[in-house]
Amino acid sequence: MNLIKNTYVHQRFFIYISVIAALFLVSFWFPIVYNVAWFLVTILAVLFVGDIYVLFSVKKGVNARRILTEKFSNSDENPVPITVKNNYKFTIEVKIIDELPSQFQKRDFVHIANLNPFENYNFEYEVKPVERGEYHFGKLNIYVSSPLRIVARRFKFQEHEMVAVYPSYIQMKKYEFLAMSNRLTEFGLKKIRRIGHTLEFEQIKNYIAGDDVRTINWKATAKRSQLMVNQFQDEKSQPIYSIIDLGRVMKMPFEKLKLLDYAINSTLAFSNIALRKNDKAGLLTFAKKVDTIIAASNKKTHLNTINEALYNITTKYTDSDFGYLYALIKRKITQRSLLILYTNFEHISSLKRQLPFLQAISKYHLLVVVFFENTELDNLITENAADIQTIYHKTIAEKFAFEKRLIVKELESHGIYGILTKPKNLTVNVINKYLEFKAKGFI
Repeated sequence: MNLIKNTYVHQRFFIYISVIAALFLVSFWFPIVYNVAWFLVTILAVLFVGDIYVLFSVKKGVNARRILTEKFSNSDENPVPITVKNNYKFTIEVKIIDELPSQFQKRDFVHIANLNPFENYNFEYEVKPVERGEYHFGKLNIYVSSPLRIVARRFKFQEHEMVAVYPSYIQMKKYEFLAMSNRLTEFGLKKIRRIGHTLEFEQIKNYIAGDDVRTINWKATAKRSQLMVNQFQDEKSQPIYSIIDLGRVMKMPFEKLKLLDYAINSTLAFSNIALRKNDKAGLLTFAKKVDTIIAASNKKTHLNTINEALYNITTKYTDSDFGYLYALIKRKITQRSLLILYTNFEHISSLKRQLPFLQAISKYHLLVVVFFENTELDNLITENAADIQTIYHKTIAEKFAFEKRLIVKELESHGIYGILTKPKNLTVNVINKYLEFKAKGFI
């Protein structure tokens, strides 16, 4: 029963059958062909049985393994390595069919390779999830064919494996590496001239090439008879909160990723940078009410706490209550903090409804409102107008884009900082603003 269940006939077998059937048909007019047809039937039957015998003569003809990490990074390419070993004494063809999670909507995954006797074969493919949650893999199917290519034997491995898709830790590590190696400009992060006195004295050290000559400590230099410089560090432990709007405005997708997920990925990367700068990072999510609030902290394990909270949040289908947000911030966040508010305003009127609450928050905290450009309108704006309908669409698109810029001006006129950004540039722009505030001594 197992033999029948795991045996599959190649397409070429049916081609052979078709040729033989044609010969039998021709034999009605040419009887000599009848014997040739029966001879070919006998040969094909022998090859069929022989192919089955050699494929099932080895109990474990191949070993295969799909190597999955504990979690995937959302919106990034995640590698999935597969290793296959040939246990036969002859060369085989393997057709590898992996049953991917339903979220990828991919049902045509096939990889074909030829393996020499006892050869180990390794390859990997990549998957790009665009939403967080649990992703369930099905069977790893290996179809093995001998050099005869009459039938194929199926082997099944690693059925029902689950991987959790978390906010983009790949993006987080990328910006962490760039910050630590002082190569932030490679990804658009700006070098900002430091203004004011926002540094704390740390130590006196030997001068090395590249140190600012203005920090030379001449008294220490005279005592040591070698150049000594004062070393400073940024002021530490400033509370910084990422506030994410979970209302329906954040459900809008761009390049298959919802605005909420762009905000989540940015929050994780930005919080990591803030913690690396020895500031305190916190998180608050809200819609009609506050869903999550994590007090700002700079503990070593705090980033994991934020990451787990971000993994579980989702958008609502309601309008968000900014009045409730103001009341909660006033009650819960008593120390002056930097608040990064991720939301979206499509019209100036929608901003004005919430502006009194944003003004009230900005009296006690340094508030930055982050909202998004509608990049889907870019093609309409740049399109050449060939008819009246296109002119109409182009005009409406330009009106929407203009209103976005008006929102920034309106926020600035009330002393509130705004970031209008393309979704793909969100993380860079938020980190830039944070570094700018640090350099200017605003926090």
